[in-house]
Amino acid sequence: MSEHYFDAAPSTPDRRHDVTTRIRGRDLTFTTAAGVFSHDGLDKATAVLLHASVPPDTGTVLDLGCGWGPIACVLALGGATVWATDTNERARELTALNAQRLGAPVTVAAPDDIPADLVFDEIWSNPPIRIGKQALHDLLLRWLPRLAPDGKARLVVGKNLGADSLQRWLGEQGWPTERVTSERGFRILEVRRPT
Repeated sequence: MSEHYFDAAPSTPDRRHDVTTRIRGRDLTFTTAAGVFSHDGLDKATAVLLHASVPPDTGTVLDLGCGWGPIACVLALGGATVWATDTNERARELTALNAQRLGAPVTVAAPDDIPADLVFDEIWSNPPIRIGKQALHDLLLRWLPRLAPDGKARLVVGKNLGADSLQRWLGEQGWPTERVTSERGFRILEVRRPT
């Protein structure tokens, strides 16, 4: 059976290496490893999300599906209170390592370890589209209700991976969703709590 980046416990050897990437005008070095999403470097979708979105400088933000932590670290360096979660334990370990290395105050937790009463002003995510449509829908319907009353989620999804159908589906579920930008084949969707 093949392994996926969304597996809870990767069985591939934990071979680590550093990648340096320029994000929002800063060269940042991260440690990554096999068995996590985009282990060779910053993926295009996450780069688009970080380039085309203004990170909040206050509030509590969730990085949903944190991978090795580029979103969480950038948001924390910008001043937000950041929680990062991923089903992949190696991804969580790398996010914690990278946050510590960069001096970015990020709380990393398994999904079930995030306090049930914690709400988020924003959720940022390059969601794991490849887990399958139903699993993706379940994931979003688990976390979107954790938004504060005036909260919003920023999701980056490839046009060819179903961004437009996801936008329609979210609207059908009662979550007002707007495409705020398109760049390099990716859509950034902003999802707000229903009023």
